[in-house]
Amino acid sequence: MPPHPPAPCPKTLRSAGTLVPSLHNPRTPHRASTRFRPLLPFLWPAQLQFTRRYSDKHLDKYAGSALADKRARDEHNANMGKEGKGNFQLKTPKGTRDWSGTDVVLREQIFTGITSVFKRHGGVTIDTPVFELKETLTGKYGEDSKLIYDLANQGGELSSLRYDLTVPFARFCAQNAVQNIKRYHIAKVYRRDQPAMTKGRMREFYQCDFDIAGQYDSMIPDAEILRIIKEVFDELPDWKGKFTIKINHRKILDGIFQICGVPQDKIRTISSAVDKLDKSPWEDVRQEMVEEKGLEPEVADKIWTYAQLKGGREVVSKLQSLPEVQSNESATKGLEDMATLCDYLEIFDVLPSLSIDMSLARGLDYYTGIIYEVVTEGSAPPANAKDDAKKEKKQKKKKSEDPDEDRSNDPTVGVGSVAAGGRYDELVGMFSGKPIPCVGISFGVDRIFSITKARLGAKTELRATEVDVFVIAAGGGKEYTGLLPERMRVAKTLWDAGIKAEYLWKAKPKLQNQFKATDAGKIPWAVILGQDEVQEGKVKIKALGLKLAAGDLDLPEGHPEKEGVSVAMEDLVKEVKSRIEDGVYEKLVQEIKDHHKGAETSSLPDRTVT
Repeated sequence: MPPHPPAPCPKTLRSAGTLVPSLHNPRTPHRASTRFRPLLPFLWPAQLQFTRRYSDKHLDKYAGSALADKRARDEHNANMGKEGKGNFQLKTPKGTRDWSGTDVVLREQIFTGITSVFKRHGGVTIDTPVFELKETLTGKYGEDSKLIYDLANQGGELSSLRYDLTVPFARFCAQNAVQNIKRYHIAKVYRRDQPAMTKGRMREFYQCDFDIAGQYDSMIPDAEILRIIKEVFDELPDWKGKFTIKINHRKILDGIFQICGVPQDKIRTISSAVDKLDKSPWEDVRQEMVEEKGLEPEVADKIWTYAQLKGGREVVSKLQSLPEVQSNESATKGLEDMATLCDYLEIFDVLPSLSIDMSLARGLDYYTGIIYEVVTEGSAPPANAKDDAKKEKKQKKKKSEDPDEDRSNDPTVGVGSVAAGGRYDELVGMFSGKPIPCVGISFGVDRIFSITKARLGAKTELRATEVDVFVIAAGGGKEYTGLLPERMRVAKTLWDAGIKAEYLWKAKPKLQNQFKATDAGKIPWAVILGQDEVQEGKVKIKALGLKLAAGDLDLPEGHPEKEGVSVAMEDLVKEVKSRIEDGVYEKLVQEIKDHHKGAETSSLPDRTVT
């Protein structure tokens, strides 16, 4: 048997900072057992004590550092949430907001309406990461690439928050070898743009995308996308007839630039400048083209003669009749596509909402064919916005140029387009080398929300919850028990039947507080329990808030619903369901209005002349 190697000296291990058993010191009393103690840690007995030896100097240093850390933490906690210089202030980052209450309800209604249209057209949903590799997003957005949020290096990968849902979708198709799909995706995207919060221009916002990928005959998928746009806005509250779909074709636009004499290497940058015509006057756009982008002045002026063209399908006919356009291959092909598309859109009843606009350019680099965006009142700044801005600038000695400043009150900033998209046949091929034709639309939910909320105003009552029934205990005095078990049983019965119900979480709630809860939630129906009714196996169903809903009018005296209707407990679910499903509450409100309207008419003096 080979000899064991010599064990290291405990003193050497302690000097190296290694935990070792405290051995017996003959100079001090020690009661530990003198049995053999192995050096290897996993062989030590559980009750054995270990110590790390430190000098007094090290202990003082450690204690001072720990005390300083504790003081810093205490000071930070004490100042948490306090405003002031150098203190932490509780707020959301610029360009973001919290959502709650009826705002969430309205936004959910918008989501539901858009999603129902997507499903109607056979869409399937996917989900992708909120951040992508930086190289996936690079080179896809033209001048807007500067708005991408880059993330810190994590594990050797450079990543960025997604700018839109289109490029991640193209990466998804390439990575998974998808050949054809109708996909929709609802998720947040991020852009480091200058915010205007009240106008729906934010740095974190939702997009609802619908895209069709695959090889199909020309303009057929494009026509269906435009039909989807019309259906979505027709079905949103107070949007029907109040939107315009602006449309153009990248090949027409590129052909016009070639006819005007724009150098090939400047076409994309000049296209980005033309796209600003909906926000800025021609003089500013021309100045950018000539002074910043080096375009010849006469070339810019020639572009303007074409950019002013807009209207219905007559714009296509007019361009097709021009000799210089007929000789340009790109413009000719684009106009043929547009003419075919107009034929399909006439069948789909989309043409009345369409405006063919030669100033629409869409600055993103990946578009290759049809491009479009949806605008409405408030999308562009007012016509006199520029003059107002100049007056405001004169009044201010020093105008803030902070790119992070909120511009909600800036008259030169409009809401912008509320939806946009187009055809991008080469984007998937950038990732896989195998192009897959794609066309799609993206709805900006937060901008749609801002406009919808402003239009609805106070004329539409939104409820924070969908509760239909509130279970109330009636009674008072010493004998009043609160009927908590009975209220719980009724609530359970309603929940089991799929009815949305609540009750007050108090053992003996006051009647007034229960009605306050129903008013706060705008709950239409109450199931009222009284001690006598419970003993008889009955409850009362009563409509709540009718006077407020009917414009300070009330049911006439003697109406069967005025004091509520008594029903047997076993019939409760059937009675409540019939009232909800048949819209009895809405019918009662209308009945009140009709009754008072008739009463006013009958009381008018007779002014007829025989």
